[in-house]
Formats: sequence, C-alpha cells, structure tokens
Amino acid sequence: MWLATQFPDTPFRVEFAAADADFRRYFRVLLPDGSTRIAMDAPPEHMNTDPYVAVREVFAMVNVPKILARDREQGFMLLEDLGRVTFLAALEHDPRPEVHRTLLLEAIDTLVTLQGASRPGVLPEYDRALLVRELNLFPEWFAGKELGKPFTFAQRQLWDATLSVLLPRIEAQPRVFVHRDFIVRNLMLTPGRPGVLDFQDAVYGPVTYDLVSLLRDAFIEWEEAFVLDLVVRYWEKARAAGLPVNPDIDAFWQDFEWMGVQRHLKVAGIFARLYHRDGKDKYRGEIPRFVRYLKKAARRYGELAPLYQLLLQLVGRDATDEAIDSSFSATRLA
Repeated sequence: MWLATQFPDTPFRVEFAAADADFRRYFRVLLPDGSTRIAMDAPPEHMNTDPYVAVREVFAMVNVPKILARDREQGFMLLEDLGRVTFLAALEHDPRPEVHRTLLLEAIDTLVTLQGASRPGVLPEYDRALLVRELNLFPEWFAGKELGKPFTFAQRQLWDATLSVLLPRIEAQPRVFVHRDFIVRNLMLTPGRPGVLDFQDAVYGPVTYDLVSLLRDAFIEWEEAFVLDLVVRYWEKARAAGLPVNPDIDAFWQDFEWMGVQRHLKVAGIFARLYHRDGKDKYRGEIPRFVRYLKKAARRYGELAPLYQLLLQLVGRDATDEAIDSSFSATRLA
C-alpha cells in the first residue's frame, strides 16, 4: 500500500472523502496527532496528473493544496487537507442572503487575485477548437442521447446560426487565467481565504468564464437581482485591480450572459454524457436548471433567437417561458 510508505512508523486510518465526475477519488488520511492529509487516486490509464502539478504551481497565489508526495506512475498524490466544508455545504446550511453574499464576495476576491496574475503563454489557450468541442456535447449528448432527438437538418441550421453569433462574442472578450470549474463545490471554507480545488483543467481564456461558473451554478441558484449585484461587485473589484474587463457595466453584463450560454450548453451535454456513457446519475437532475438559464438568455437577446427556437423545439414551453413572455410583453406595453 503506497500510503504505508509515506507513514512507515505512524499508524493511520483512511476514510473516503470525495469522488470527481471523472475517475479521480480522494481519501482522508487521519493521523494519531489529529492532523489529516488527502490522498488522491487518479488511475494512470485514465488520468494524467501532470496538469494538476503544473497548474498548482501557476495558481500558487491563491489557497491551493500543497503537494506533499507523489507517485506519478501509479497516479497517487498526498495533498494538504483544506478541510471538510465546501462553500456549497456552507451555503446550503445557512440560507440567509447576507451569508451567501459574504461567502460569494470572498470567492470573488480569490478570483480577482487569480486573474490578476494572468499572463499569456503559461496555460493552454481556450481557443475556438476547444469552445466548439465543448459546445458539440449539447447536440450529441443532451439532444441526441438524453432527449432522443438528434438534430434535424433545420435544427442543425439553427444551431449553426447560434454558433455564428455566439463564438465571435466570446472570442472578443479579454483573456485571463481560467480555472474552468470555479464553482462552490470546488471552494473550501478555510481560515483566512477560500481553498481552491479541481483546477487541473485551467486554460487562458475569456475573463467572464469563471464568474459565470460561480454565479450560475449547477447545484444552487440565486435570484437574478442577487446575481447582478454580485456581478457589479466583481466588475468594480476587477477594474480596481486593473483587470481587462469591459469599462461599460451593461456591456460587461452581456459578456457574462453570452459566456454563460456557452457554458450552459456544455454542462448540459456533460451531465447527459455522465449518465448515458458513464452511468453516473448524480448530475442528471441538474440539467433542467441549465435549460432555464439558456432560455432566459436566448429570449433576452435577439441575436440568440435561433437558439431559443431550437430549445423550444427540443424541450417545449413551460411556466418559465410564459413568465418570460409576460415580462417582455409588459415591457413593450410600458
């Protein structure tokens, strides 16, 4: 047992800590003095731990776990333990808006620190090829597998029209370090500043991506006014830190929403793939939340009308659509 070689003269216990959507598993090592470590098991036939090690060094300006030992060939790592309480658990435990706002502002401060260290040529580019590869998870896995509705020729035209307006808007955004899964499940409630986990897929890409990940989450949802307030708070902090955000807050909000469309399409496809390919149903029930996000954004911007039409053809209308239509009708009448 590899762990025994790390603690040759010390008795220890091991308990399961967590598992990722991929093949990684984490175990908590409990030592006699009350201290703990985290052991990562990343089967080398499925996972390469080199990106984790590399990105951990790049992200050292924020609170990422220290690597205490590593066996590259076997895919084992011994890590600093950043605790048992995720931001998601803390937010679910205390529903008060002021608590949520405080914790999310802490996350935003961490994000601004991370982005402030950005420089090109360090992380892989979040280029068009990667954006499109992620987007294509939606027709393949959500439409084709989850709904059993492969795109017709006409629907493929709607999809292509969507990408033709979506991709240029995303590619026009300034670029920074992107964690790529900066969600409350990957942030830990630790003393001083949040712990940051699951960063191995980081890239250099659009400035709004991680903010969307944080505030349009898969597992917890906030009212739009609450999200808008936090987007403004991020924008103010980012400008003060010299980050390359759009100087017009309305334009920045649109950047945020358009980036969200790409991420929501991707995540709906990923969650469907996890169920239909990998047999993991943990995330499947969250897909409707992303469909709601998509409908709201697509209905709001005329350029995304092809996407809204496509979504209605795939999943139909619901009470959310009726509420959106009523809201827009009231706006026009006013």
